[in-house]
Amino acid sequence: MVLTEFRNNMRQTLQEGPLHARIIERFDAMSEQLQQAARHILEHPQEVALVSMRELARNAGVQPSTMTRLAKFLGFAGYEDLRGEHADVIRVNTDGFAARALQRQVGGANGESLAYRMLQGLSAQIARLCEPNTLLQLGAMAERLGKARRIYVLGLRSCHSVAWHFHYVMTLLGEKTVHLDGPAGTSGDALIRASSDDVLLAISINPYALQTLELAEAARDKGMEIVAITDSQVSPLVTIAKHVVLFPTESQTFFHTLTPALAVSEVLCGLLASQDRSAALEELKRADQHLSSMNTYATSIPRRKI
Repeated sequence: MVLTEFRNNMRQTLQEGPLHARIIERFDAMSEQLQQAARHILEHPQEVALVSMRELARNAGVQPSTMTRLAKFLGFAGYEDLRGEHADVIRVNTDGFAARALQRQVGGANGESLAYRMLQGLSAQIARLCEPNTLLQLGAMAERLGKARRIYVLGLRSCHSVAWHFHYVMTLLGEKTVHLDGPAGTSGDALIRASSDDVLLAISINPYALQTLELAEAARDKGMEIVAITDSQVSPLVTIAKHVVLFPTESQTFFHTLTPALAVSEVLCGLLASQDRSAALEELKRADQHLSSMNTYATSIPRRKI
């Protein structure tokens, strides 16, 4: 638990520093390899001060020379100067024990099972969504979605589950959402009648689905505002979105986690329902009556003898 708190505190401190802002400001001018290295530093800033340049490059999936080129691109004489700026923050904010524990990855070397580490990580990621800035963004996004005539919901590939879950829950509250999920390449057809009275809720993570970005651009061209649930301040959606909620995706295994994104979508549904409780209750009663008339759910399950 102490190690988890240390990770979160270091991440927040480093993300508030001038280097973080400098990377975001110059990100679009970087080459593809520099962007890959910069993205890793934005998402894992504590690693810069706590692991070697070679290990950092390996974690980012680039050559060590790319880290040197990135440092010079950002105005440093070399990588060690970039690292030193991070190290100064670490020295100010810790007595040294937690930093050494993080560097040696003690948390994953004490016989803990993968399941335990994954669940602990998810718990910490959900807790990070309770930070004041994220709560403000959630409130602002829910307010904008509530004022829209229609909410067009877009999430492709791995993010499809998040978009579908948001849409499914919202259908219980009325007909406000349109899920951009058409077969045979017709996903964008639903935007035919969209207008500036509507909002597009887009969900995407790195690597970003090209069709998601294209549909988001098409929606903006129609005068729609974009709100985004995404993973990084350098996500392509950030540059075109009016409101953005960021969520962590790092995982103890080979795939990105979407649990925090699902949590964000559920919070938004709850906030939207709370904007007009009486209307939400009426719609939920209507949904209950319809589902009951269709015998959707089993009311009793006979127990079989074995």
